[in-house]
Amino acid sequence: MSAESPGPKSGFKSFFSNALRPKKSRQTLRKGGSRSTTDLRQAVRPSLDDAPPMPDMAPLQVHRMKYQAQHANLDSQLGERQDYTTIIHSIGCLEMDDTTGPADIHDPNRKPGEGDIAKLSSRLWAHVAWYLDPASAASLAVSSSTLYHRLGPWYLQALEAPQNREYKMQFLIGMEISLPHHLLCFQCGRYHRRTQEGVERIRPAHVLNPLFKCPEVTNMLNPQARTRITHGRTLPFTFVQLATRAHKYGPQYGISVEDMGRRWQRDNWSHASRFFIHEGRLLMRVTSQTFAAAALPPASMRMLLFSREDYWPYFSACAHWRDGELMAVCKCALGHIPEPRDTGGLQGLEHKVKDRIAGQRFDPNSLTTLCGFCRPMRRCPECPSEYLTEVKLCEDKSDPRRLVFKQAIVVTRWTDLGDGSTPNCLQWGAINGKRDDFDSFQHYAKRGIASVFEAAFTADTLPGQRVLSMNPKKKKLGEAGDTWY
Repeated sequence: MSAESPGPKSGFKSFFSNALRPKKSRQTLRKGGSRSTTDLRQAVRPSLDDAPPMPDMAPLQVHRMKYQAQHANLDSQLGERQDYTTIIHSIGCLEMDDTTGPADIHDPNRKPGEGDIAKLSSRLWAHVAWYLDPASAASLAVSSSTLYHRLGPWYLQALEAPQNREYKMQFLIGMEISLPHHLLCFQCGRYHRRTQEGVERIRPAHVLNPLFKCPEVTNMLNPQARTRITHGRTLPFTFVQLATRAHKYGPQYGISVEDMGRRWQRDNWSHASRFFIHEGRLLMRVTSQTFAAAALPPASMRMLLFSREDYWPYFSACAHWRDGELMAVCKCALGHIPEPRDTGGLQGLEHKVKDRIAGQRFDPNSLTTLCGFCRPMRRCPECPSEYLTEVKLCEDKSDPRRLVFKQAIVVTRWTDLGDGSTPNCLQWGAINGKRDDFDSFQHYAKRGIASVFEAAFTADTLPGQRVLSMNPKKKKLGEAGDTWY
């Protein structure tokens, strides 16, 4: 055996390596004896004749064609699907054709439909208009010249009937988009040319401020729709129209809400109003404040809060302010104003000793903390109005005694004036006491009017407040009640 051949080796190390080596299998292939006649390579290789045929198209395409065949049956009248699961599934399965866009009604190349309208007889169009209300039938008659010749002027003349006045207003409201220089007058039921176009401003109640020429302006039997802001200030409904029209169609249709805000003073009260449009409705915030002394008797509180002319509060209030706890909250807040002490004599020394023992220092100009009754915000359950009463330390530069900082009561009201469509709308009618089908806690269950209004202005922040009902017992006594005064 050559030197390079490993061969068997002797020694202690080789003994253990051979002992631990695994044994060879006894099932070895031998050249002689029985031999398997099966060719393993032929057994593993599949036969081409037994292979499945290739599909004509991909499985996803087969699924699409099957789905189109089963679910392509649409409504013959509406052409839509009612099953939302089918709609969502069809988006992923059906191939969308991006070549066809949505129909454009303002397409200049669109063929006019006057010929199709003229194919139907006047009797058939009259039968169609018979199923519509007077406002819709009049809108159908003036939609095109062909329809006007088919239907005639009778549907427009029917709007002049006294019983169809509401339908006439609905018909006229739909025409405001084509009349930017006019304003709908609800007193006489017609459009008037704006005399102060673009420069309309809210004036005091004693100032006659017509925005158009109308013979019914000075008719006290048919007054213009308006709501009370504060004592001596009202908001005509025409300003709500102008603000909402400018928001919907453009600035040439009205005025912006930024130009409607005002600041004024009257009867020792300072007022500030601000407006904002949310979801097409006009919101208003009115903040009123006046300086108040401490330890006022009930008669002085009434003199401070109520006007001697109409016995309404000086601050902004809705038509339901007498029913509930609004005035009781204001009187309770006035009772929390700290009373100044006499610092001279034995009484002053007694107060100083008590403050020293309690570890505090009396300051008449410190921040006032309200109680659990007058601190929460109040919401009128019958109209969209919310109130917040506070006692703040404000600056008074007009005091000759040079007591610059004084305690003042501040009453803030947030209200929803509606969409400006008609004086009979839900919000406008509710705040003026003309509708009793409004539930404010149902309409503003998730978010209040104050939260919506203050969220639009970053500079004005409103601390979190509980919102309670202004009339939890739901008593409607009006002037007959003895708690409001």
